[in-house]
Amino acid sequence: MTTQSMGQSTLRRITGRLMPLFCLMYLIAYIDRQNVSYAKLQMADALGMSEAVYGLGAGLFFIGYFLFEAPANLVLARVGARVWFTRIMATWGLITIGLGFTNSPAMFYALRFLLGVAEAGFFPGVLYVLTLWYPQAHRGRMIGAFMIASAVANAVGALIGGALLDMDGLFGLAGWQWVFIATGAPAVLLAPYVLWRLPNGPAAAPWLTPEQKAWIDTALQDEADASPDAGHASAWRAILDRRVLLLALMYVGFPLAAYGLSYWLPTVVKGFGVSNTVNGMLNVIPWILVGLALWWLPRHAARVGHSAWHIAGPALVGAACLVLSVVVPGAVAKFALLCVAAPAIFAAQPVFWSLPPTFLRGAGAAAGIAAINSIGNLGGFVAQTVVPAIKQATGSDILPMLFPALCLTIAAGMVFIVLPQLSRAPARDVGT
Repeated sequence: MTTQSMGQSTLRRITGRLMPLFCLMYLIAYIDRQNVSYAKLQMADALGMSEAVYGLGAGLFFIGYFLFEAPANLVLARVGARVWFTRIMATWGLITIGLGFTNSPAMFYALRFLLGVAEAGFFPGVLYVLTLWYPQAHRGRMIGAFMIASAVANAVGALIGGALLDMDGLFGLAGWQWVFIATGAPAVLLAPYVLWRLPNGPAAAPWLTPEQKAWIDTALQDEADASPDAGHASAWRAILDRRVLLLALMYVGFPLAAYGLSYWLPTVVKGFGVSNTVNGMLNVIPWILVGLALWWLPRHAARVGHSAWHIAGPALVGAACLVLSVVVPGAVAKFALLCVAAPAIFAAQPVFWSLPPTFLRGAGAAAGIAAINSIGNLGGFVAQTVVPAIKQATGSDILPMLFPALCLTIAAGMVFIVLPQLSRAPARDVGT
């Protein structure tokens, strides 16, 4: 067997065994993260919370996520994906179920913060783990495939979110309680399977032959040897690398726009005068388009070569559609523009996430990727606090979209500033 055919068979085996499990885990994680947008349609009134109060509670998830993400990824690098991902899933599932029994704003705040702490390290952890399995040329497509699970999760969450709300009164529980209970249980149930089936790395995979293990080890080592940047031996050096900080600042606009849109979309559609179930069905449409965009754009970038426009272009399209959704008349036209904005916002992210491993490796990759994601995801906190505050101040269901559009435009502009820096900043320039 030639080296090329060995590589192809190895990557096919890894993808077939690893990616479906990662995608399933992320699907469940994202449903648990987004269920709050559907529960809001009943929960806020039931507990006497204003839009701004509820938005703060929803956004506290990202504070817990920010504070614990880098430490969580460092623990992952030490103990391995198998045990750490199992712990993450079990705890976030239990806390999500606990949200179904919230009886006060203070309890809601505490549980949302703890949910962020529990889930911290999962998404950047998967990105780090992919660097242990895939050479650089293949990571963008794998990240795209992984992120398709978020689109599927939003589609599934839209369907079941509306339906669960309509279960109001079943067994004496409100519809919003069913939203949390039914979406938290799958994480708890999947945790033992993750512990059983997920290997820590290629060397521990029973479904790879010795020859396949040797190929992936050689491919990754050759790639590391060919890089002019040796990476960081210290996790703190990686976190303080100015390239990491620049990427984090650039990334903020993407989760801010994504969470602003996904958090607010059910409320926008409810304004059309539809039932909860129809609301959920309509919300499937933009996430199907997100999935298609996440499949296509990374493949196009790999085929023609990554460029700044693979990140900035979709961001600018997304920002333009958010702005147009404010000014065009008619509910159908507004919804159509939001359906274009959603895939544009998400499509660039797999290409973005292929950038950090070009200069980060080992523990430095675990820490650096977590730092970028944790800082960037503060945009989610901003989106779920500022967007409701704008809604409360203006009374408009659409005007809050202007703020995410502005942030997305700034992120697009930063692409052309940050990308040239990635190859100009040697690791030795970074202090501790």
